[in-house]
Amino acid sequence: MVEDEVVVIGVFAAGERRRAAIDLAGFLGSDAVVPDGPVGPALRSLWPRLGAAVVFLGTEATTRLVAPLLRDERADPGVVCVDNGFAVALLGNTEALARRVAEVVGATPVVTTPTPTSVLAELAELLDATVEGDAEACDAAIRAGEPVVLRDSIGFPLPALPENVTADVHEGAWTVLVGDRVTAAGEHTVRLVPRTLVVGIGSRADVRADAVSAALSRLESERRLDLRAVRAFATLDRKTAERGIADAVEDWGFWHDSTTAPLLAYPAEELAVIPVPNPAELNIGTQSVAEASALRGAAQLSAGGRVEIAAAKIKGDGVTVAAARVLPRGRLAVIGLGPGGADERTPRAEAELRRAAVVVGPAECVEQVRHLLRPGTRVVDGDPVALAEAGAAVAFVGTGAGPVVKGSVRADVVRVPGAESTVNTR
Repeated sequence: MVEDEVVVIGVFAAGERRRAAIDLAGFLGSDAVVPDGPVGPALRSLWPRLGAAVVFLGTEATTRLVAPLLRDERADPGVVCVDNGFAVALLGNTEALARRVAEVVGATPVVTTPTPTSVLAELAELLDATVEGDAEACDAAIRAGEPVVLRDSIGFPLPALPENVTADVHEGAWTVLVGDRVTAAGEHTVRLVPRTLVVGIGSRADVRADAVSAALSRLESERRLDLRAVRAFATLDRKTAERGIADAVEDWGFWHDSTTAPLLAYPAEELAVIPVPNPAELNIGTQSVAEASALRGAAQLSAGGRVEIAAAKIKGDGVTVAAARVLPRGRLAVIGLGPGGADERTPRAEAELRRAAVVVGPAECVEQVRHLLRPGTRVVDGDPVALAEAGAAVAFVGTGAGPVVKGSVRADVVRVPGAESTVNTR
């Protein structure tokens, strides 16, 4: 029986290998233990208290056992597996341990240099953002525990981040800026540019592509919008046949290494009912094309979220452009744990737990997934809907019905496929 104190090294084996595990534990010192029972349940039970684990199984079997337990490279125990005459440093900084194990059991050590997790790469993937700056050096500073300033100018629902990455300090070794505006970036600054903008385009007949491109450039030079943040373009439906508009949009994709910004089109009667800051007498069934189509496109992509004008219209040579911003909302992931074990939990559920900054649910359900949470994730006893509507990234875990919402939810609500918990949004 293992007590609740922190265990430095757990040695796991079954059957005839158990004798070798007990002998190894004797050589590794008084902090090494060999728990009773099958390897899988024993490993899962001890995992939160382990500093390192030595598993007498092959690399594939060991990987399958530990994969659902991994939380964060800064918190996970190191893992060495022993099999077929090899001691493999499988996870974490375990080169020395693998060599010691190999020496004791008469095996050949196998060590590799692990690729460290990139906090910025995970954020960029989550936000669908372009990264500017020396992200590798900034990640190294984060792993070293140096203070890093985070500036999230738009208010994205970010996951829990390392405690040294915070908006609460004014100076740090590095600064991480999240936003869609062009800003002066110093040597120790990394920018994450999410795709938040819809650019509306209006034009006269036979407008030139270079005139459209010049107007787009002015959104960056005059209105300080980063054109890498463009998520879509929009215009009047009859303008999609304008070669100049189509060519300018294609040129934008070439220069920004992207082919995923569509040209959305709307009829005049849809644009006519959209309030805009700068209406005009156009005599085409609507008082605005650039601003109205930008707002209409942003509303379509926001799935009911808030939008705003990011740049009022700019007039060029036979063309007018404007930009609207899709504003981020809080996020509520409703995750049903179901009756199965941890090995039956879907990858989607685990991904949503890692995405959350706040977790809510019955204590017994939270304990089942605590090892999957990022360090710094807050576990609270509160209203998950209210937390999400306040802008947080929230995960609710449970085995029964989830939180019930009356009326519309001012947050993005996602459900893990197959989850028992549900949210009623009607």
